[in-house]
Amino acid sequence: MPHVVKRDSYFWTIALQTFAVNFFLGGFGPAQPLLRADQHTSLTIAGLHGTAMGLASICAGLLNPHLAHRFGRDNTAWLGLGIFSIGIAVIVFSPPVQITILGSLIAGFGTSIVINNFVTSLNKHYGKSAPFAVMQANGIGSMGYIFGTLSIGTIANLNRSHWRLGLLVILPVVAYLYFIRRDKSLSEHVPGEHGPQKGKLSIKYWIAWVGFVAVISSEFATSFWAAALVRDRTNASPAISTLAIVALGSGMAIGRWYGAQTLKKFEPDTQLKIFIATQFLGFAILWFSHNLTLSIAAILIVGLGISSQFALSSIRLIGLSDGRPDLAIGKSSMAAGLAIGGAPFALGVLGDHLGISRAYMMVPALILIAYFIVQFIPSHILAEDEL
Repeated sequence: MPHVVKRDSYFWTIALQTFAVNFFLGGFGPAQPLLRADQHTSLTIAGLHGTAMGLASICAGLLNPHLAHRFGRDNTAWLGLGIFSIGIAVIVFSPPVQITILGSLIAGFGTSIVINNFVTSLNKHYGKSAPFAVMQANGIGSMGYIFGTLSIGTIANLNRSHWRLGLLVILPVVAYLYFIRRDKSLSEHVPGEHGPQKGKLSIKYWIAWVGFVAVISSEFATSFWAAALVRDRTNASPAISTLAIVALGSGMAIGRWYGAQTLKKFEPDTQLKIFIATQFLGFAILWFSHNLTLSIAAILIVGLGISSQFALSSIRLIGLSDGRPDLAIGKSSMAAGLAIGGAPFALGVLGDHLGISRAYMMVPALILIAYFIVQFIPSHILAEDEL
């Protein structure tokens, strides 16, 4: 796999789009206790914000081939960023829980549209170098995740009643991207005469799709509940949540930026297995640790392992799609929606009945499923022609 890419203006524009939506993901998760306190809701009602985002991802996946056909990938990404901004404004300025759930749905839909077209656009732009480019752009997105977490946490500490203003920080960035960085010279998109990408995908694709569900499920189960496991094992204060999430996000950022360069001698499938194995190692340390410092270090290692699994798994799905990237990524967005909406909820239910420590054994099971699917369903990405 080529491991040197020219980080041109196109790369940075798309990478900063992912930075924007990851800012929201990084900030909104830790803000859930604050939002719940403001709205005086139960855990079940508050959890509907995450369910709405999972549903939004499924809807975005269903519509992605049609939007990409009608508007083109670049314009579809800008459309997604606009929808995302509307969702942010709804969450910030509308106190009732019914409206913030709707805002989560809108913001989640826009986020998924941006992420879907981020993968397919870079895949088209960089060809055989796409895995490297996607991982590095995703690394920039991880920095948005970290800044989102820190933004909400800082504003909440300074003035708890104004924590939602932390979400507004990203809107000037969105405006800058659209009005200043957007390439206005791109020719007008003409929809293809054959219509949106469609048709049946191979059994190998769908088995790899199951692996993608496992990858995203283990990521979100970890991001939602790792802090709870640390508190259970080390008796740490609830404030450890932010530190745990920053450690996870930092590991993801480091892995996405440096991972491809470090593993440049390996094919993408082998790289993915190494990242999955790293996640398993980090989880094992976290599982057996009763020391706060060691647990935070383990979460950092888990972040390193998780870092490039989304990018490499997405490229695998494109490689198994018989030249239909928009259709493949649309289906992957549906997988992500099921994982985002289901995995944290399932782990929470198991935690209520078994305790968080026993329930967390769901995560290594997902990691092993992902590993063996990559092992037995190779993508042969290097044999694919440039899309």
